[in-house]
Amino acid sequence: MTPAVRLTILCEDQARMGFLDKKFFGQHGLAIFVEADCRVLFDTGPSAVILANAAMAGVNLASAEWIVLSHGHWDHTDGLEALMATGLRTRLLVHPDVFARRHRPSGEFNGMLFPREQLASAFELHESTGPLQLSDTVWFLGEIPRTNDFEAQTTPFFRTDNGPKRPDPLPDDTALAIRTPRGLVVVTGCSHAGVCNICEHARKVTGEERLHMVLGGFHLLDDSDIVDKSIAYFRERQVERLLPMHCTAMPALAKFHTALGIEKASAGDVVEVA
Repeated sequence: MTPAVRLTILCEDQARMGFLDKKFFGQHGLAIFVEADCRVLFDTGPSAVILANAAMAGVNLASAEWIVLSHGHWDHTDGLEALMATGLRTRLLVHPDVFARRHRPSGEFNGMLFPREQLASAFELHESTGPLQLSDTVWFLGEIPRTNDFEAQTTPFFRTDNGPKRPDPLPDDTALAIRTPRGLVVVTGCSHAGVCNICEHARKVTGEERLHMVLGGFHLLDDSDIVDKSIAYFRERQVERLLPMHCTAMPALAKFHTALGIEKASAGDVVEVA
C-alpha cells in the first residue's frame, strides 16, 4: 500500500547509523522532505548537508513543488544557498518576517543570510501571514495564534530591521499540517509559537479534529511546567505518535518518553503514515 505520507529527514541534530555509501550527516538544524499529494521541502537546514543526505536517501530535491520555511533562523534556512547553487527553481513559501534581521541575546546574528530580492530572483517567492492550502491534504499554517496560558508569548531574541533594537516574538514561526485517514500529521520547525498552539491552529485551519502525529522541533529546552502541560495536552488529544526532534532537550525527551512514549527520527530516517 502506498503511504498517505512519507517524511524523509534530511537534516537533524543527530544522524542515523549508515553503512558504506550511506553515512548520513547530522548537523544542528532541520530539513524534512514531505511526500503526500504534493511534495514539499520543509526547511533546508544550515548548509549543503541537505544535498548529501538527500542523495544518500534517494530523494530528488528537484521534484519539490514547494519549499516552505518554518521561520527565519539560519539553522532552518541557510541550506537555501546550496539549493540555489544547484539551479533548483521552484515555489518558495514564507511568512514575510523571515527576512527580519535577528540576533541572540548576546548580540550574535541569528537570522537568515538572504535578502528578499535574492530569493525572489532564485525562486518563485510567495509570502503569506495566513494559512494556505497547498494541495488537497497539505496546509501551510501561517502565523500561529498564541492562545494558551502556558506556552511562551515572547522569546529572548531581538531584531534590528526597520530601526532600533526591539524584541522579536518570531511571528513567522509556523508549521505544516497534513490530513491523513488517521488524522492530522503536524510538522513543526522549532515551535517558538508553542507546539500545542500550533496543533490547535492546525485543527482549526484544516477542520480535522484528530491529531495522529506531531513531528519536528518542540523547543522544550528543560524539565519545566511547560513540558508537563504539553504532555497533558497531547494526552488529552490522544495523539498517537510523537517524534520530538532538533530543539528538544534531553530532560524534556525523557519526560515525554516516560509519560507517553516517543519515537526518535534522525537524519536519514524515513517516517511513514499509512
